[in-house]
Amino acid sequence: MSDKNWDKELAKIDRSLESASDEALFPTKGASTPAARAEVVGVQTRTSTFGAVARLTLVVLLAVAMVFWPYAARCGAGLAGYLGAVIAVVGGGVWSAVWTWRHRTARAHVLSLLLIVWGLVLGAIEILPRTGYAVPTLQHPALWSCE
Repeated sequence: MSDKNWDKELAKIDRSLESASDEALFPTKGASTPAARAEVVGVQTRTSTFGAVARLTLVVLLAVAMVFWPYAARCGAGLAGYLGAVIAVVGGGVWSAVWTWRHRTARAHVLSLLLIVWGLVLGAIEILPRTGYAVPTLQHPALWSCE
């Protein structure tokens, strides 16, 4: 083993920590005056709100566009494209939900969660009849490929 006396080494570290001030060990971050703190909070709020609204706007536009999907999505490549767009809605909802959670924008976070649910509903409408969990219809047949 080593020839060091660890009890003495740790005692030295304890003495040096006891002699240091709390300010030296844990420096305060941020602005010192209330006006400077308010300015920093204002900048963070504007930045957070803009980022959340920008992300949310993109996902909302895609989610609304899914209602007006112009291509046949009954089977084959059309179905694959539609399900890819549904995955984009769910992924965008998660993306904006994470952003809005981190920046504490509550209303935007609720909308993000609703977008995730909307994407899951759109996917379920197409997937469930094809897997046997829902009754197939003419619009949503039980076939994946067009044959």
